Amino acid sequence: MSGEDAPAEQQNAVDQKLETKPAEEPKAEPPKAEPAPAAADAAAAATGDDEAAATPAATTEKVPEEETFTYRALVLTGYGGYDKVKLQVKKGKPVLKTGEVQVRVKACGLNFADLMARQGLYDRLPSPPVTPGMECSGVVEAVGEEVTERKVGDRVMVINRCGLWQEVAVVPATHTFLIPEGMGFEEAAALPVNYITAYMMLFDFGNLRPNQSVLVHAAAGGVGIAATQLCNTVKDVTVFGTASASKHEIISQGGVTHPIDYRTKDYVEEVRKISPKGMDIILDPLGGSDTHKAYNLLKPMGKLITYGTSNMLAGQKKNLLAVAKNWYHQFSIHTLSLIQGNKSVCGFHLGYLDGEMELITQTMDIILDLYKQGKVKPRIDSTWHLEQVGDAMRKMQERNNIGKVILSTEPMPEEEKKEEPKKEDKKEDKKKDDKKKDDKKKDDGKKEEKKDDKKKEEPKKEEKKEEEKKEEPKEEK
Repeated sequence: MSGEDAPAEQQNAVDQKLETKPAEEPKAEPPKAEPAPAAADAAAAATGDDEAAATPAATTEKVPEEETFTYRALVLTGYGGYDKVKLQVKKGKPVLKTGEVQVRVKACGLNFADLMARQGLYDRLPSPPVTPGMECSGVVEAVGEEVTERKVGDRVMVINRCGLWQEVAVVPATHTFLIPEGMGFEEAAALPVNYITAYMMLFDFGNLRPNQSVLVHAAAGGVGIAATQLCNTVKDVTVFGTASASKHEIISQGGVTHPIDYRTKDYVEEVRKISPKGMDIILDPLGGSDTHKAYNLLKPMGKLITYGTSNMLAGQKKNLLAVAKNWYHQFSIHTLSLIQGNKSVCGFHLGYLDGEMELITQTMDIILDLYKQGKVKPRIDSTWHLEQVGDAMRKMQERNNIGKVILSTEPMPEEEKKEEPKKEDKKEDKKKDDKKKDDKKKDDGKKEEKKDDKKKEEPKKEEKKEEEKKEEPKEEK
């Protein structure tokens, strides 16, 4: 209600108050704070200023939405080592388009493609600066227009081309899947990429059936464990799995029939010893010369499914020698050879199926049913804070993980933050000590050189004295 609409008596009362109000202000009165929005509205209403009444309310709504909303995100700042992925703070609330949802991320999955993307070897990631991450889990915070299957508060797992390594993610609602009861956020973040990849390769391409044999490379990795569990859902499937010897006990317990140490043995020979005819299905994430070996290991009617080129990844930064070697040994075959060999070669890349969400959703429905039945369950190797992304990537790249490596968006405890600089300080102190030692050695070396020079000069001085003595008698004569 404005002042113009107020009753005459109320207006007169206001006028009387203004007349009787003392003119001088209290002497020791502290400076007044700005009026609260409600008080300002009331004052504006009393004076008949409708625009003034509306202005403070609009301002208070705008500030938290556009200026004070922040969230942390991992950003790939350039191609190279682990230090190229940095934790940054983004400002401003994301704007939802039609059909999108905003998710408060709880956990993110780390995949081998993320390691290759850091080196510029994964073409599905946009150029830096960009936030990586193809899968995560969290809670729906907001929904855009025309979203009917998701609501605020839903626990979801997410799959996307990139952009999920951050505390807040905006994605199409069709890229989200409800988390089953009893599944935690870490398991949910470990499920989508690995299990969709393994399922489509084994069943859509491989047509896996009872009594067949499958070779799974990197059997202790995320896809390897997922593939092994899915093989175990089919009767009498024999699984050959390559992994370092220290991981054999665990992958055997997980369903690998014949573990092979690829570091000390030729896996082709080991397979031939047990299965002379070869394999029905081979999953190849390696590329290069290993793809040739895989093709030659197939039985008649066998299927080779290649889905990666991890042999190109050697060291923190792009290794041009490894890349060139991989391309030099790139597998190629004439169609006539395929016909005569009665073999098939398939290529799989989940990143290029982002336009086939209906197909992916069908696959996820099957995988989630298997999870509810207890037939598949992601294995979590380790969980790291966003601040520790470098250590998480290092563990995976050096093949020290058994199962999925997870990034948590939970803030890192202050105690752990304090410990990390101490380690760095120790390294710096060690460097300083080593430098002091080196400097001391150099100084000692210089002193020794001076002593040697003095020793060399002393005989010369003695020789000069002898010569002077000889010359003295001649002069007297």
